[in-house]
Amino acid sequence: MVLDKFLSQTEFTSYQDFADNYKVQVPDNFNFAFDVVDEIALKTPEKVAMVWCNDLGDERIFTFADMKKYSDKAANFFLSAGIRKGDPVMLILKRRFEFWFCTLALNKIGAITIPATHLLSPKDIVYRNNAADIKMIVCVPEAEVIQHVEAAEGKSPTFKVKALIGEDREGWLNFNTGMETSSEEFIRPIGDQATKNEDIMLLYFTSGTTGMPKMVNHNYIYPLGHILTAKYWQNVQDNGLHFTVADTGWAKSAWGKLYGQWLSGSAVMTFDFDKFIPKNLMEVIVKYKVTTFCAPPTIYRFLIKEDLSKFDLSALKYCVVAGEPLNPEVYKQFLDATGIRLMEGYGQTEMTVSLATYSWMEPKPGSMGKPSPGYRIDLVDEDGNSCEIGEEGQIVIYTDQNTPVGMFNGYYRDVNLTKKVWHDDVYYTGDMAWRDEDGYYWFVGRADDVIKSSGYRIGPFEVESALMEHPAVLECAITAVPDPDRGQVVKATIILSKNYTASDELAKELQEHVKRVTAPYKYPRIVEFVSELPKTISGKIRRVQIREEDKKE
Repeated sequence: MVLDKFLSQTEFTSYQDFADNYKVQVPDNFNFAFDVVDEIALKTPEKVAMVWCNDLGDERIFTFADMKKYSDKAANFFLSAGIRKGDPVMLILKRRFEFWFCTLALNKIGAITIPATHLLSPKDIVYRNNAADIKMIVCVPEAEVIQHVEAAEGKSPTFKVKALIGEDREGWLNFNTGMETSSEEFIRPIGDQATKNEDIMLLYFTSGTTGMPKMVNHNYIYPLGHILTAKYWQNVQDNGLHFTVADTGWAKSAWGKLYGQWLSGSAVMTFDFDKFIPKNLMEVIVKYKVTTFCAPPTIYRFLIKEDLSKFDLSALKYCVVAGEPLNPEVYKQFLDATGIRLMEGYGQTEMTVSLATYSWMEPKPGSMGKPSPGYRIDLVDEDGNSCEIGEEGQIVIYTDQNTPVGMFNGYYRDVNLTKKVWHDDVYYTGDMAWRDEDGYYWFVGRADDVIKSSGYRIGPFEVESALMEHPAVLECAITAVPDPDRGQVVKATIILSKNYTASDELAKELQEHVKRVTAPYKYPRIVEFVSELPKTISGKIRRVQIREEDKKE
């Protein structure tokens, strides 16, 4: 088992045993593509690496031998296109299987991989091109994406090469033609061209709920950090099939569709779809006998509305959830329908899973769980003092004794921002939580989103969670509105479910509902019904925009 190379102990009897004895052994000059993918291809070439299908009925199954072959050919293609070690390459590939070929190929060359969403505007692409000095973009053959890339070209001095997946177009390289005609032999670089652990492997542009996207810099040992994510939180199985619902443009893809899963011996399931239809997702899980599954709470909210008894889920053994706290009612309904407990986790683009409900632990729905091994986590107040049980504070990570394997190297080309969030050997996540008597952490909200009203501190999630239990509420956001008497008051911005109509009576009903479900002082004194909420391109609600718009009124 490949994990034996990187862990001195792989099996644990309890969370405490895990916390005390889990340790990653980081080799010199580790390169995931060579040292994991190619090694598996050498020893067990027919082992399945990925099962891919789309919503048109197409299907492909790739072995590790396939991944080695195609990544070697892709690496030679990139070299022929002028890409060298250290060159930034942006991949706008949605859920196309070519993303995996490209990522491994760029790892092998030592180029910098920059995954990106297909939702970027020309302005977004220009910003990324110039912020990271992007040299090449590989993208899907969709008219709007192509047009946006071409529109950004003239304003991006370092952007030199464009490649399309599977299509010919003037001024573009055809990635598939170029890859297929390239040699299958790619020799691991040596000397100055070899990758080192400290080299930049990945840059992620965060979605930016408050300002311009930040460039999160991960080096070549980042994949090893996701052993925690895959093997011990997602509980993936050797020769199993893991399915994380994520587009390749987001860090969640690195968490669930590549590194930790292959390190742990599991194949990955990739369902390439444009429109999310819960029934189609369930049919994929059943048809391919998915064994472990990860999705955000939004997905589970849709799944429990299906009649899950119609689906044969006998192969599905373990499910996890992340992205936002889980509403206890969703947990209960999914458990009742499937017999599977949803195990929550927490992390950021800047790290791997840092808090989680691990298999040895009893889940507490809505809780993030306990700290992962290697992460020394605490909650601190505004003065930097450790918080007591039940007291809200900011989640921090102490790095004076060690930096967790897989934690970022800082924000690329922004020393000041890095120092703002990570100084004196403390990384400040910007997320607020509280800790219970059993050591479980409970998310409150972003530090900027916490509401201070009449001396109370109110986290938006608890109020949002209360509102979400009401059938009239499809989606909502809780924000603060300045108030001369109370300092701030709670406002709820709500999208209604079908068959409900906005009215003063419904607003009053929702206010009374929150009073019953949670502490009465937390109820929203202002209720606004809207047709949509402002969001980042990754789908996170931009509460800051709601607050700014309220100030203008």
